[in-house]
Amino acid sequence: MRTIKQDNRSQVSGKAPVRKNTATESPPPLPAPAKRNSGLPPPVARALKKLGADLALARRRRRLTQASMAERIQTSVATLRRMEHGDERIPIGLIAQTCLVLGELDKINGLLDTASDDIGLTMMNQQLPLRVRKKSRVTPESGAL
Repeated sequence: MRTIKQDNRSQVSGKAPVRKNTATESPPPLPAPAKRNSGLPPPVARALKKLGADLALARRRRRLTQASMAERIQTSVATLRRMEHGDERIPIGLIAQTCLVLGELDKINGLLDTASDDIGLTMMNQQLPLRVRKKSRVTPESGAL
C-alpha cells in the first residue's frame, strides 16, 4: 500500500501541488561524522600520531598482539588502539608503561633532560649576575634575630 504525501510549499506560490511518493523514496543521507577538533597545534597532533605509529611498529616488531600488549600494560584493547592512533587523551603513565614493556623506558628518562636543555641553560646563563658581592654578616648590635 502506497501513501502519497503532498508538498504544501507549492500551494503558497500558486502552482499545482506536487505529490511525493514516500514509499519508494529513500531517506536523506546522514551527514558525515564530524572530526573531533582537538584544539592542539598541528605540530603537537603530528608528534602524537608519530608516537602512536612508532609504538605500534615497535609492538609488531616484537610480535606482540594488541590483546597481549593491552594485557601487559593493564588496559583495554580499545585504549591501546587509541594510543597507537595518537589520541591525545591517553595518560602519559600508560605511554610510560608501554615503553617499559617494550624495553624502551630509557627513552622516557631522556625526554627532557635538564642537563642537555640548551634553551633553558641559555636563558639561565643570561640571567646570571655580572658580579657577586660578599654577604655582610649579621651582628648582635643590628637587632636581627
